[in-house]
Amino acid sequence: MTPISFADIKIRTTLNPGDLGYIAYIHGRLYAKECGYGLSFEGYVLDGLKDFAKEYDQEKDRIWICEHNDKIVGCLIAHRRNEALQFRYFIFLPEYRGLGLGKHLVQQFITFMKEKEIKHAFLWTTEEQLTAVSLYTKYGFQLTEEKKSNSFDKPLREFRYDLLFN
Repeated sequence: MTPISFADIKIRTTLNPGDLGYIAYIHGRLYAKECGYGLSFEGYVLDGLKDFAKEYDQEKDRIWICEHNDKIVGCLIAHRRNEALQFRYFIFLPEYRGLGLGKHLVQQFITFMKEKEIKHAFLWTTEEQLTAVSLYTKYGFQLTEEKKSNSFDKPLREFRYDLLFN
């Protein structure tokens, strides 16, 4: 089998019918396997994606869909929340991790913020996402809130990270 490289991945910023359903599927399936999250987590993801679909505005929101051989293998969503931009649904299938896609999408997110003159972004994650947290902090996100949660069918801690530009 030929190794996959960054150059093999197509990144699009258009939202097509079926994309959000597939993103929910990836989240539910992958996080159940890797973290033991249950149906409550999948419901949480579906609620957020439903809101994104209803509120989606090409001028204010952005989606980055990573595809390989016409299959979605990762994504990131930037969802406008009042004056802030929420960083959401950042995920890659395991075989596509380590290619530099995560760094690239975080850079694209920050570029989008600057283009739209957005001064504040935030995200929520869990204590189990150490690799992602390392990437977020590398790009200037700072921990601003921590809370206990049972929302994903198991006890854990959720963390909020914020990014501010002057």
